[in-house]
Amino acid sequence: MPPSASDLDLLKSAKLCDQRSAFLTRRAAGAVVRETWGSGEEARIPAASSESGGDESFFFDENGQLVGALFAFPTVKDLRPYPTLRETLSRLKSVTEFYLSHSQTKGRASLDTTALYETGDEKTTTRYLAVGRGENTGLLAATMTIDPYAALMNPYRKQFLSRLKTPDPATGGARQDSQGSEDKEPFLALQQFARGEAALLGYCGGHQHDIAADAYKKALAQGFADKLRNAEAHHKYGLALEGLGQYADAKKEILESLALRPNVPEVINNLGNVMKKAGDRQNALKAFEKAVVLRPNYAIARFNLAEMYEAANPKLAISEYETYLALVEGIEEEKPRAEQAKKRVKALRR
Repeated sequence: MPPSASDLDLLKSAKLCDQRSAFLTRRAAGAVVRETWGSGEEARIPAASSESGGDESFFFDENGQLVGALFAFPTVKDLRPYPTLRETLSRLKSVTEFYLSHSQTKGRASLDTTALYETGDEKTTTRYLAVGRGENTGLLAATMTIDPYAALMNPYRKQFLSRLKTPDPATGGARQDSQGSEDKEPFLALQQFARGEAALLGYCGGHQHDIAADAYKKALAQGFADKLRNAEAHHKYGLALEGLGQYADAKKEILESLALRPNVPEVINNLGNVMKKAGDRQNALKAFEKAVVLRPNYAIARFNLAEMYEAANPKLAISEYETYLALVEGIEEEKPRAEQAKKRVKALRR
């Protein structure tokens, strides 16, 4: 993990994955402006009423789950009182650097560098848009998101940079020019894909295959211009349907993915899993064999292939299990499966 320590607590009384109802109840007396955000909702709190001293925005998906937050400081938040965060930023390599005009901002040179820094943990992404360096570092904006939504809530995106504009230069705001990234894909498609990822992978609790299937289906209905994104949406929709026990439909979606992007070992391995669950062991075996041919060091496909060989060819099963064990040696997250493989080898050798 990259350095992420901070003594500036922006979220304070909120946390990612909170429900909207609970969030709004805690802020019943505050000035909260609620607006549509794609298929979800954005709750805005102006700087005059916020805990951070900046303009705050909290983003909820259509299930009412907090998936991200944005904190914008048009007049630049001084980070001198926050040595831990300044130390973290000094240790991070900037994702990108550019220039905003800060000539109207007290104590700022007109060509101070603005840099985007990214950090986080296993499930969340935090980004800081900072100006200056060392003790003179100031904060223009920050976002905190669960990982699937990180691409949608980059503070360098045009829609967020525009919030740093100050109509009256006398107020000392940073004047934003034409910088900023912009995704060419439909926002609703990207948003629904992120919702599907969050539900399928259990970012806010258990795996929610019904929500994931609904989200991927909606993403595909919106459509992606990029063939690879479209292929991955079909693939993930298939995995969600597999989780719901709808194996025929899951197989159809995964085959759609492979038609758009052939010979992807992970997708072929997952097709094998679906076929196996549907009782089509012969074609499942072929899928696992193909995945291994395409990527010989694909450990999980080796394990799946070993399981398929057990009944018909125990010697090949032992060989595949041993190859799998060699590939995952020292990998902590594979320990449970590795223990299972060792037991199977022992049983097959009797």
